[in-house]
Amino acid sequence: MNFRSFAAALAATVAMPFAAAHATDLEVTHWWTSGGEAAAVAELAKAFDATGNKWVDGAIAGSGGTARPIMISRITGGDPMGATQFNHGRQAEELVEAGLMKDLTAVAEKEKWKEIVKPASLLDSCTIDGKIYCAPVNIHSWQWLWLSNAAFESAGVAVPKNWDEFVAAAPALEAKGIIPLAVGGQPWQSAGAFDVLMVAIAGKDTFYKVFKDKDEEVAAGADIAKVFKAADDARRMSKGTNVQDWNQATNLVITGKAGGQIMGDWAQGEFALAGQVAGKDYTCLPGLGVNEIISTGGDAFYFPVVDDEAKSAAQDVLAATLLAPATQVAFNLKKGSLPVRGDVDLAAANDCMKKGLDILAKGNVIEGTDQLLSADSQKQKEDLFSEFFANPSMTVEDAQKRFVDIIASAE
Repeated sequence: MNFRSFAAALAATVAMPFAAAHATDLEVTHWWTSGGEAAAVAELAKAFDATGNKWVDGAIAGSGGTARPIMISRITGGDPMGATQFNHGRQAEELVEAGLMKDLTAVAEKEKWKEIVKPASLLDSCTIDGKIYCAPVNIHSWQWLWLSNAAFESAGVAVPKNWDEFVAAAPALEAKGIIPLAVGGQPWQSAGAFDVLMVAIAGKDTFYKVFKDKDEEVAAGADIAKVFKAADDARRMSKGTNVQDWNQATNLVITGKAGGQIMGDWAQGEFALAGQVAGKDYTCLPGLGVNEIISTGGDAFYFPVVDDEAKSAAQDVLAATLLAPATQVAFNLKKGSLPVRGDVDLAAANDCMKKGLDILAKGNVIEGTDQLLSADSQKQKEDLFSEFFANPSMTVEDAQKRFVDIIASAE
């Protein structure tokens, strides 16, 4: 059976078991608004609509940093949506503790999520006091360097194979008027780039000592000083990017105006939408070509408690549909992410996705900082690196001292 036939057959089996006795509209909020993201969301909506219910799209532009406060305000203010996206981890922790999120344990047990969701840490991030409160939909890894093959060809240098070669190629790119490294102005982008540099340069053990164990001595040490030196290189190489949104930065790579971008695997959706082919038009380096480890963060859907019985039933249908095999295949191929279940056919995956699948299969994974730090600690980290990248006068020594203070008080 070819891939298209496989997906179609699965789609036929998905709609029937989850068909709703009393179909209804369900508003779903999320921050997936780029071209590639919108194409992926359409697959989720199509799968849910096939159950007889209707996906009412509640996209909020401006990425998670803009969307999450709006989502939280609506839920706490008594105007809940039917379902809402958050990242895997602790972003909805206080909402769950306040009794504002629906317990999905019965759905999870019926659909055997504990057996199919891999790695188990994804479902662990949805679990509080033994109850499951969210439906993970993908595995998104931050640890990628995306490179424009055309940009390096124009500069007369070989496409780099690792971070050091990329830094060394920067002057040649600049001589051609090409920005070496595209970094958008949103705080989460610069903070995420630092986290990626930490894993690549300092390694997994150091990453966990800092973000999991909250070890301030390690954060103040020589290994992290090397990471800050690399972040300083990244800051210098990104000068002149002058865009805000991550997908605008990705577009600079797609158009050859920038040599590369440190960004999660969701960037693949933009390359695909532009008709670019992995290995031909662009190159992907997991772990920056230094340390092939990927994080297993990503996206999950939570379901606010609602009074309407029909909507509550539709929430269960949507939760099950999100993890159905056909939905997982269609959505993740468009999103550029990896599925949360390992029993689906991804024969149509491109070269970069296959690299990610291989790393995942080897178990070379870490948890994302959203899973290890509270939302408040994450915000402090984002504020620091936003200022660091925007202000060349901030020294690496001063930045590291502020970082140590954040880790010392992190939750």
